[in-house]
Amino acid sequence: MKTRLSAAGATLLALLVTVLAFGQPAHAAAGFSVAGGKLYDANGTEFIMRGVNHAHTWYPQQTSSFADVKALGANTVRVVLSSGDRWTRNTNADVANVISLCKANRLICVLEVHDTTGYGEQSGAITLARAVDYWLSLADVLSGQEKYVIVNIGNEPYGNQNYASWATDNANAIKRLRAGGLNHTIMVDAPNWGQDWSFTMRDNAASVFAADPARNTVFSIHMYGVFDTAAEISDYLGRFRSAGLPIVVGEFGFNHSDGNPDEDTILAYSQANGIGWLGWSWSGNGGGVEYLDLATNFNPASLTDWGQRLFNGANGIRQTAREASVFGGTPPPTTPPPTTPPPTTPPPAGGCTATYTVTNQWQGGFQAEVRVTAGARAITGWTAGWTFANGQSVTQSWNVALTSSGTTVTARNAEYNGRLTAGASASFGFLGSWTGTNSAPTLSCTAS
Repeated sequence: MKTRLSAAGATLLALLVTVLAFGQPAHAAAGFSVAGGKLYDANGTEFIMRGVNHAHTWYPQQTSSFADVKALGANTVRVVLSSGDRWTRNTNADVANVISLCKANRLICVLEVHDTTGYGEQSGAITLARAVDYWLSLADVLSGQEKYVIVNIGNEPYGNQNYASWATDNANAIKRLRAGGLNHTIMVDAPNWGQDWSFTMRDNAASVFAADPARNTVFSIHMYGVFDTAAEISDYLGRFRSAGLPIVVGEFGFNHSDGNPDEDTILAYSQANGIGWLGWSWSGNGGGVEYLDLATNFNPASLTDWGQRLFNGANGIRQTAREASVFGGTPPPTTPPPTTPPPTTPPPAGGCTATYTVTNQWQGGFQAEVRVTAGARAITGWTAGWTFANGQSVTQSWNVALTSSGTTVTARNAEYNGRLTAGASASFGFLGSWTGTNSAPTLSCTAS
């Protein structure tokens, strides 16, 4: 089973990379690309995954599921496939049909090989190298589908043992895929049954990203019982954002045998920070985790409590999903605007304004976002400041150099987000503590 998260104390040296290294747009073959820690579709429009996992390899007859999840608002489906090593192989024709079903229903298709699950711990699990063999055998099916398909090399490719080679094995797998002509965005799963309690992916993601000649790799964390507090979720995802590395929550649930994940924070933090996610799973779960079904017996009219939460709840699919622009629509911006109204008077030329939003709150703690916007002229740096009125304090921050003196907070831009063109914005976030009252402070902003 998955192991509880240990205290976060490892250094960020492997993750903290400059925007010069990872801020330049990748160039996929007319497909998805990664730049500045974000995913963009073939039109250059930011794309944030809001969807579900579907166990196609075990339920190949459930082809109506693609239309059903689309009708409920999803923009992405992560499809379980098998290389044939542990379950019946999904043939080239079958995978081609899956892609056509995704496209017909205007869904982005994340394809994953499930046979790697728990390698090193679970009997029969295959290596990432063996998964690459499968992807290369699908070259004729995948070619030309870069606009619509993301390739997830292998699901949860290591258990809680023998995962030390995670970075090397993923780097080698990516290089083989590129050498074999695969130009798609590649998704990489964390070890430790996907939950990375050892921080192996977190601390080695930068080197794996750099190993991709196309700089077109996205990292995927699976959040179950290891991620049962807001602090754990915000810390893990926030470190990727601070490093400018793309991260998605490739699987998560509202409950699990190894603990109770904090799904409300997963949804709220992801929405506030432009992070994609894919809930597990549409239907057909067994082995004691049937409660993870989003729909009962694949019936979209019979959503479970988990399904109602994911599709219709706060920060869920209906509220936040935006269809990929490659399907011809003109979706609204995927990054939500701040909920705090902007000032009624324009900032001075060359100046800046700052807005403050509490994006999530729980007993004794909260998460907030500050958005800094340049005035009528470009700026080269900014400093935001405020004084808490109710004794609140900051416990952790990201995308900013933040200092506190008592209740007075000073926030200066990071190296990569200080230069803003006229009217452009940058945002940073933090976790804080509070007791009694958590009123929003008045912010000042100074530009340089």
